[in-house]
Amino acid sequence: MSLIQEARAREVTLARSAAAQPAAWSVTEQPWAWAVAALLLIMPVIANGFFLIEIFGTTLILGTIALSLMFLAGYGGMVSLMQLTIAGFAGYMVAVFGVSGNANISLGWPWWLATPMALVLAVLFGTLGGALAVRTEGIYTIMITLAIGAAFYYFTNQNWAIFNGHTGINTVATPHFLGVDWRMDIAFYYLTLAVAALCYFAVLYLSRAPFGLALQGVRDNPRRMAALGFNVNAHRIAAYAVAALVAGLAGVLQVWNYRQISPGSVAVERCIDILIVAVVGGITRPVGPYIGAFIFVILRTFALDFLVKVGLDGNRFRLLIGLGFLAIVFWSSDGVIGLYERWRRRGRPVETRPRPGGHGHG
Repeated sequence: MSLIQEARAREVTLARSAAAQPAAWSVTEQPWAWAVAALLLIMPVIANGFFLIEIFGTTLILGTIALSLMFLAGYGGMVSLMQLTIAGFAGYMVAVFGVSGNANISLGWPWWLATPMALVLAVLFGTLGGALAVRTEGIYTIMITLAIGAAFYYFTNQNWAIFNGHTGINTVATPHFLGVDWRMDIAFYYLTLAVAALCYFAVLYLSRAPFGLALQGVRDNPRRMAALGFNVNAHRIAAYAVAALVAGLAGVLQVWNYRQISPGSVAVERCIDILIVAVVGGITRPVGPYIGAFIFVILRTFALDFLVKVGLDGNRFRLLIGLGFLAIVFWSSDGVIGLYERWRRRGRPVETRPRPGGHGHG
């Protein structure tokens, strides 16, 4: 075995031990995990169409977009604010290549051709944006990805030939196959649940695969990984490509959900909402974005109605979201997941460890 191979083997071993530390527990090991999974599966039986799509369906879509951000930030140490932009780009491409009410813009491809094309272009878009972003670090990465999101928003708002300007593209066709209209409430909910579960377990698998472990090594010590022969920038760009695929899948579901897409869907404030969702839920574990998305959707839906009923501007629901964000971040740097872990540790007996060179007490 060469010295490089030995160094790689040692690095993977170290990465495995380091990766095990932030993920102190697995969701599947928690007593509530299987109950939540069962509840999601039987949700169409106990929830009406509004809760099924507007609450739980929207939660799964936003959570999947935030999951792509969590993958980059949690495992790669790269905070990207263009994940919603990538999702919106995929949605626009579905509308442009597929069938819509804007026949002068849409090409009229069937969904099984338009959707893969949209995902390929979304991955290419995210990869190119990532190749630009990896040349910077820290706040500069955030600003570059935010600039990409803002540029795409203004471009869609002003371009009429492809994106139909501020009007957007309406009446986007949704898939029909196996004799099922997959935009019907129950069918679309299960489709969204399946895509969210696929993305969740894919990210969970990648976090423990050699690529994910190497990515976490790049996050923790890029110079050491480069000295061991790893291509640091290649790993980071590949992470952007994976995250773009996850965000693109969610973007396709989003345009199918609303049957339309407009520049408002990729506005700058919505890009920042995805960061809030990821941070509130917890940026270190794949389940965190879905928890944060559920909290965000509940506040956005019911706080808006509450504010209108008491005679206040409904747009002030963002103030409530901001206050909740500050409160959670103040008490826990890892969002709701961190609060849950703190609660679990409370009341546990302190383990008695033997002193170095001494003997433990029975």
